[in-house]
Amino acid sequence: MTLQQATLPAPQFDHIQLDSLKQEIEKNIHQGQQFLDTLQNVPTDFAAQVHVLEQMDELENNMSESWGVLSHLNAVMSNAQTREVFQSLLPALSEYYTQLGQHTTLYQTYQQIHDSAEFSSLSAAQQSAIRLALRDFKLSGVALEGEAKKRYAEISARLSQLSSDFSNHVLDATQAYFKPLNEAQLKGLSQSSIELLKQYGQQRELDQPVATLDMPAYLAIMTYAEDRDLREALYKAYTTRASDQSDHKEFDNTEVMEEILKLRQEMAVLLGFHNFAEYSLASKMAPDVQTVHKFLVDLAEHARAPAQQEVAELKTIAQQDGIEQLQPWDSGYYSEKLKQQQFNLSQETLKPYFPAPKIIQGLFQIVNRLYGVQIVERQAPVWHPDVHYYELEDQGKVIAGFYFDLYARNGKRGGAWMSGFRSRMQTTQGLQKPICYMVCNFTPPVGNQPALLTHDEVNTLFHEFGHGLHHMLTEVDNISVAGT
Repeated sequence: MTLQQATLPAPQFDHIQLDSLKQEIEKNIHQGQQFLDTLQNVPTDFAAQVHVLEQMDELENNMSESWGVLSHLNAVMSNAQTREVFQSLLPALSEYYTQLGQHTTLYQTYQQIHDSAEFSSLSAAQQSAIRLALRDFKLSGVALEGEAKKRYAEISARLSQLSSDFSNHVLDATQAYFKPLNEAQLKGLSQSSIELLKQYGQQRELDQPVATLDMPAYLAIMTYAEDRDLREALYKAYTTRASDQSDHKEFDNTEVMEEILKLRQEMAVLLGFHNFAEYSLASKMAPDVQTVHKFLVDLAEHARAPAQQEVAELKTIAQQDGIEQLQPWDSGYYSEKLKQQQFNLSQETLKPYFPAPKIIQGLFQIVNRLYGVQIVERQAPVWHPDVHYYELEDQGKVIAGFYFDLYARNGKRGGAWMSGFRSRMQTTQGLQKPICYMVCNFTPPVGNQPALLTHDEVNTLFHEFGHGLHHMLTEVDNISVAGT
């Protein structure tokens, strides 16, 4: 079936030039800095003050779009070239956002708008955006002076670099591990899982199945492999990734984490907080550290008795195999066995009922019933053949777009997330319609067969799509508070 071309403008992902993208980001940083440098005095007129904020929104929109493309590619198609460009831009980007967050005149402009009698004439979204901006100015050290302000900038830049290093180490450590398997080690695995492991072996030019730490392979082995030694080996490899306990110590994050914790504490104290937890909660719903701690303790207390009962059941079933001491690498395996015994139910037996194309079709039908929007696949440039692009239509009019990147692969960070490429915003060119990415790490298709999802993967897909709907169906036109 030939798809119609995408309606909304989007990047040419199939032939993005990293040098050109880098130049675009550098241009946006320079334009932002120029604007801040020329903003010497707070405008006296309320309309002129609001116009300053609108100009900042335009600049931020351009920045978030160009930097967002690079960040996205670094997360889903990480390689040496993309990573090098990403890392090279971090210092300038950190410097710009520190300058922005500590710009006294810009802060005073926001404050005067907030304190003006005309503030109430602004929309609820505009008022909310201004209140949040004032909070963020304070959390960025706008009130700091002299050496304290300089030190905050140093800490912010270093934390950006350390955060990137941490993520890179985890990804590299995950991809560095693989374990060739013999036929005996495959006992208990479904045929589809075995075919997946063979596919991983072929990718490494091996003629035997290979276990990796990618989530589809890892979960299949930890849940179904009868070979306890194999489960132990994979569990230890997974839980010690990017640590001094791993076989790949070049990716050790120990010193990275220690420095992150130290700098976060120093930054929090600089800003007047006792610790980083207080600083973090300043932009969250929970009122204080004590409330969070009490919530977690109460949750643990309520969960303890059921958890102890479930562990006892697992120990009983494990003893049938001669295992007297249940280990962490046994939990998933015997949980699945217990489920099969008690309910005659297995994730593997459910998977044929969840072929990805049918699940996606059903998801779109549910969204149509709930919100009255149609979801149509369109032809658009993508960064990988597995990726698909769709547009949302309301009464025949395109209102948003999104990308599905659902399957695990080499060079892709683990987990599942939704991130915005473009937010809904009223620009000088008209209404900008939202586009987002929805990324998962599901078991990929094997051969010519469709991907078969687990029930957990179906839940994850619906969960992430909920975030996507939040981003795409917003009716707010202010970039800082539109969507998720």
